[in-house]
Amino acid sequence: MSLDIVILAAGQGTRMRSALPKVLHPVAGKSMLGHVIDTARTLQPQSVQVVIGHGAEKVRERLAADDLNFVIQAEQLGTGHAVAQALPQLGADTVLILYGDVPLIEAATLQRLLALVNDDQLGLLTVELADPTGYGRIVRDAQGVVQAIVEHKDASDAQRQIREGNTGILAVPGKRLADWLGRLSNSNAQGEYYLTDVIAMAVADGLVVATERAADEMEVLGANDRIQLSQLERQYQYRAARRLMAQGVTLIDPARFDVRGEVSVGRDVMIDINVILEGRVVIEDDVQIGPNCVIKDSTLRKGAIVKANSHLDGAEMGEAADCGPFARLRPGSVLGTKAHVGNFVELKNAVLGEGVKAGHLTYLGDTVIGARTNIGAGTITVNYDGANKHQTSIGEDVFIGSNNSLIAPVDIGAGSNTAAGSTITHDVPAHNLAVARGRQRNIEGWQRPTKKQK
Repeated sequence: MSLDIVILAAGQGTRMRSALPKVLHPVAGKSMLGHVIDTARTLQPQSVQVVIGHGAEKVRERLAADDLNFVIQAEQLGTGHAVAQALPQLGADTVLILYGDVPLIEAATLQRLLALVNDDQLGLLTVELADPTGYGRIVRDAQGVVQAIVEHKDASDAQRQIREGNTGILAVPGKRLADWLGRLSNSNAQGEYYLTDVIAMAVADGLVVATERAADEMEVLGANDRIQLSQLERQYQYRAARRLMAQGVTLIDPARFDVRGEVSVGRDVMIDINVILEGRVVIEDDVQIGPNCVIKDSTLRKGAIVKANSHLDGAEMGEAADCGPFARLRPGSVLGTKAHVGNFVELKNAVLGEGVKAGHLTYLGDTVIGARTNIGAGTITVNYDGANKHQTSIGEDVFIGSNNSLIAPVDIGAGSNTAAGSTITHDVPAHNLAVARGRQRNIEGWQRPTKKQK
């Protein structure tokens, strides 16, 4: 059965008090609409129609993709009117209607909803609400059969006692939709064309309204203000934490942990508090991550250790490698097996071989370092001449003394040493000692200047 998906994303979101269109506000580092689109894609529709209005160009610019078609709703005249704007693009057997500010809807829930739809039956997603204020109510007859949806402002006192609410998410037979939308009226308290009126029409036409219930109201909660947005953020993180713990991750405190991307994990991983994982992060077995770390687009191999307050971006740590505390690994940084990067060390486009040690207070950029080499404290690879970057190559079993400046391009051969305080400007052959510093002079009888009296 073919499927078209319509995502309604034209609302202004005035209560956000923002120049940013409501659907572009982020949850877990991705726009709310981005989450909905990603979920829609998992259902393998033949088309995804995104109805946009306020801030349309910003939405299109941010999310444009080959598999999306954007439809303009110039005037916001209600949900029924919004879906009608997409009608010329629809032709599938089933049409699923989603909302761009409901980012936590689960694909599994939507699959169950779609399974209800046939020529004589449509699917309606409902939710049991502790406080249904503001929601449309699901009106059923004595046998429990759905008869209509009544919006809160149009509901009687008796109807307002109903706790089963309408989520707005609806799956309908495609061949029926145009007729129903064409018969909508705006004779209601809001003066809008309600998509929910389709339910009563379907009942009148002899169709069965089958319902599927969301797991909880957070799954179908939309964000109309910053408070609701923060609630969605916490719920997203709670779900992400539960998934990771089910896969073998120990989270010291799941409430102080954020995922803002896609994370793959092994077993017996330990993550301390206030850790943020962004982008695509791969964490293998037995990895330990200390508190207050940010890890973005990085891979941590088996047994790697990231100590407190470290920042990794586009980095790879080999098996049993460790970094930190207070280490920064920038894009292109690779630590070999059992390599060690200590506190206040920064790497950029640097490849450290097996067992390399850079203990503290060091910058290594555009550098390749052979196995077992030791980098002394205060070492800098001087890789930028003001216009171009240059590479430093350091062989295996090298000892770089403390407080060295290695002026790239330079090649330091295997087994060589450089003396502390040296500025290395020329290649160092293998198994040599390079000393490049001013000769010390001690001046006897030297008098320290004294401060002049005013």
